[in-house]
Amino acid sequence: MNITKANGKVEYELIENLKKRNRSISNKTIDIVSTIIKAVREDGDEAVREYTVRFDGVLPKKCVFEKEELQSYIDEVDEDFKKALLNAKKNVEDFHKRQTQESWMTTQENGVIMGQRVRGLHKVGIYVPGGTAAYPSSVLMNAIPARIAGVKEIIMVTPPSKDGSPNPDIMAAAAVAGVDKVFLCGGAQAIAALAYGTEKIPKVDKIVGPGNIFVATAKKLLYGVVDIDMVAGPSEILVIADMNARPSFLAADLMSQAEHDKMASSILLTTSEVVARATQKEIEKQIKYLERQEIIEASLNKYGEIIVCDSIEQAIEFANELAPEHLELCVDDPFKYIGMIDNAGSVFLGNWSPEPLGDYYAGPNHVLPTSGTARFFSPLSVDSFIKKSSFIYYTKEELEKSKDEIIKLAETEGLTAHANSIKVRF
Repeated sequence: MNITKANGKVEYELIENLKKRNRSISNKTIDIVSTIIKAVREDGDEAVREYTVRFDGVLPKKCVFEKEELQSYIDEVDEDFKKALLNAKKNVEDFHKRQTQESWMTTQENGVIMGQRVRGLHKVGIYVPGGTAAYPSSVLMNAIPARIAGVKEIIMVTPPSKDGSPNPDIMAAAAVAGVDKVFLCGGAQAIAALAYGTEKIPKVDKIVGPGNIFVATAKKLLYGVVDIDMVAGPSEILVIADMNARPSFLAADLMSQAEHDKMASSILLTTSEVVARATQKEIEKQIKYLERQEIIEASLNKYGEIIVCDSIEQAIEFANELAPEHLELCVDDPFKYIGMIDNAGSVFLGNWSPEPLGDYYAGPNHVLPTSGTARFFSPLSVDSFIKKSSFIYYTKEELEKSKDEIIKLAETEGLTAHANSIKVRF
C-alpha cells in the first residue's frame, strides 16, 4: 500500500479512482440477463431448471425444502459453528427488535381521526450465494429483521452444490433464522422466478441479498416489478487511526475487507507517519499466512491507500466525503468523534471493535450501503421489510368547514373532478 501525505488534493483524487470501480453494467451482461428473465417469465419452472443445469452443472434431486425439513440441518453442522450461529442470532435479534415501529392513531375534539398503519410485507425473497461465496451470516442478517418486521413468508433461494445438494451451513442458518422455504436455484433465473412467480416458486414483494454481477443486474432490471434492497458495489473499509493505534490491528482490519474481492477498497487515514509505516510492514508480515493472499494483494495494490493526515478532524472530513461502507475509529477516545461522522454505513468504535465483529456477531446489520451511497442510504433493517399506510376520518361537519379551501386548491390545479368530489357532498 502506498503512503501519501494529505494535501487537500491527493485524498480526493483517491475518491475519483474508487468511483471507477463502479463501472456501468455491460450491454452483453444486460442482454444475457434480459434473455433469462424473459424465459423465466414465459416458461417458469422449466426455464429455471434449464438454466440451473447450464450454469450450475447439476439438477438437484430435491429442489424444495420446507421449514420442518430445515431443522434437521441444525444437527448436521459442527457443534462450535452451531453454538456461534445461535449466539449470533440472539445478538442480531436483540438489536433489530429495537427498530420496530408501532401503528398510531390520533383523535381530535372535532371528531377527526387520523393515523398510520405499519405492516410487514407479505412475502420476501432472500438470495444467498453458493460455492466459495457461501455466507451463512448473510442468512441471519437478511431473514431475522424480516421476521421481526412481521413478514408472513420468507423464501430463500440458493444455488446447489456441485453434487446437487444444499450447503448444510446455509441450511442450518436458514433454520435458525426462521426461513419458511428454500429453493435450490441461483443466478438471474432465481431472481426472475421470485419477481414473477412460477408454479413452484412464490412471487415475492421484495428481494434482498448479495450475488454476482448477473444477480445484481437481474435485481436492477426487475426493480419496479419487485422491490429490492440495493445494488451493492465492492466492499470497502476506511480506518481512522491516531498515534496510539496498533499497526498489527490496523493491518489485519484492512486485509479483512481486501480478501472479499480484487475490487474491494481498504484505506487507512492516520495522524502518525510512524503508524503508517509500521502498518505497511505488518501487512507484508501477516499476508503470508492468509489463504486469499492473491486477492488481498490485488485489492490493496489497486484500491488501497495509507494517507497521513494533519489531524483526526481532517480525516473525518475526508471520511464524510467518501461515505464508506465500514468506518473504524481506532483512536483513544472514539466517542469524542462519533458526533462528527455524518456518512458511513456502520461505525466501529475503538481498537477492540474490528469490522468482522459487525459482519458476524455484534447485532447491527452487515448489509450496508456501498460506493458512497451511505450519503443517502441506510443499512438493511426492520424498516426495510415494512410498509406504511395512512387513514383519515372526517365528519360531515368538519368536511363542510374545509370544503371551500379544498375546492380552491383543486381548481387552482385545474382538477375540477377533484373539486366536484367535494361539491357534490354539499
